[in-house]
Amino acid sequence: MKFVIQRVQHASVTVDGEIKGKIGKGFMVLIGISDTDNEAIADKLVKKMCGLRIFQDSEGKTNLSLADVGGSLLLISQFTLYADCKKGNRPSFIQAGKPEHASKLYEYIIEEAKKYVPDTQRGVFGADMKVELLNDGPFTIILDSKEIL
Repeated sequence: MKFVIQRVQHASVTVDGEIKGKIGKGFMVLIGISDTDNEAIADKLVKKMCGLRIFQDSEGKTNLSLADVGGSLLLISQFTLYADCKKGNRPSFIQAGKPEHASKLYEYIIEEAKKYVPDTQRGVFGADMKVELLNDGPFTIILDSKEIL
């Protein structure tokens, strides 16, 4: 499982011209799921993500979490995080989770995240989404279950 977390001043996701999710200050998170991922892995990554202290305190140090700043989450599924570009110029996506599995786990991640961050918005699984954001910093962190668990 992979989370690409961007600290944002604002972010939104649009499908067919309609805004499906929109946040102010918080994290816009791209989520990649493989077939070997499960709810236990999701639990650990969600907890880690929501506990990250990457907002500035009064002294300018990155010492505050989403909860500390009243931040929001925008969670967007993105199978392309599992692109394999080792051979040739056309990426392979065979490491990405099958849609049935990935969709269920994406829904689970959203519900778990809401336990930490009530204002959790979402994209539309499998849709052609347009994502807009203003990265704050820029500040981007990658959580990969294979590296942190």
